[in-house]
Amino acid sequence: MKMKKVVPFAMTALLIGSAIGVPSAFANEEAAAVTNAANNKEQNPQIQPTFIKVAGTVENVETRNKATYYTVKDGENINVFVVTDDTLVFDNTGKEVKLQKGDKVTAYTYANKPMIMIYPPQYNPEAIIVETKEMGSVELDFFNKDLVNTNNTLKLNIGEQTKLLSLSGKEVKVADLAEQHLLVFYTIATMSIPAQTPPSKVVVIDTITEKPGEVDPEEGEPSESAVQEIINKDFYEVDGTKMVPLRLIAEELGFTVESTGKGAIVSKGARSYTITRGQKEYGYNKAIRHFEAAPALLEPTKTYVPLEFVEELMK
Repeated sequence: MKMKKVVPFAMTALLIGSAIGVPSAFANEEAAAVTNAANNKEQNPQIQPTFIKVAGTVENVETRNKATYYTVKDGENINVFVVTDDTLVFDNTGKEVKLQKGDKVTAYTYANKPMIMIYPPQYNPEAIIVETKEMGSVELDFFNKDLVNTNNTLKLNIGEQTKLLSLSGKEVKVADLAEQHLLVFYTIATMSIPAQTPPSKVVVIDTITEKPGEVDPEEGEPSESAVQEIINKDFYEVDGTKMVPLRLIAEELGFTVESTGKGAIVSKGARSYTITRGQKEYGYNKAIRHFEAAPALLEPTKTYVPLEFVEELMK
């Protein structure tokens, strides 16, 4: 009889204990999930896009001021693409085409490029892709030294059949593709992570700069001469390194300089440099490079950088 009483009591205690333990287990699992999510966020921070991607259908075309303005609509969204002779326009197979009314297009604009505050928004894209019924995929992104894009979704395997071009018209070799913004055309890719593809065409999105000694008829003196004049009048010697004013020289060369409080972001077209005072390391697009001497605030509100950086900006 005692055994019959003890067994139900033991079972009841077990059930009560289980009932109490269940929410505790769920709480522990939920806490663990939150912790893992936080850790993953720290280990895998969100990558900011290198290019702004805008799609739609061309509904209106207007030419003025040496540029063509394409009004593009996607549902209720309206955007305007300002296209010049320097804008790359291809279809999704890599064939050069001319934009026409009714084309379904995707425009890629460098994310750091300044935009005017106007409605509808206006973009000055680096490249525009016209979608066709032909098979073909397109990727425009920064590719590292291993030719892998920023999101680790695509790796390039350059073959003899891959056509290599550049925005500036310079001759391009395979070694020139590393750590560059690349417009890639391909048709097949593996199912791996990252997917691998033998692209049919790759275009390096580099910047067209003035040739040494070339004079801009609207500005008079070439930028190189104006830059040299700045250097001659405004420089410091720091531990044997010649330091020159960053903003004055960068803006003279057509770059946009945005203060970060601790340094500046210097950008032009597809090139972007992130400079921090007191640090020899600086960012070039998604890569890390090094100065011989750290940038410094040698005069109030004026950041100075090693003279070597001027040579980098003038490439």
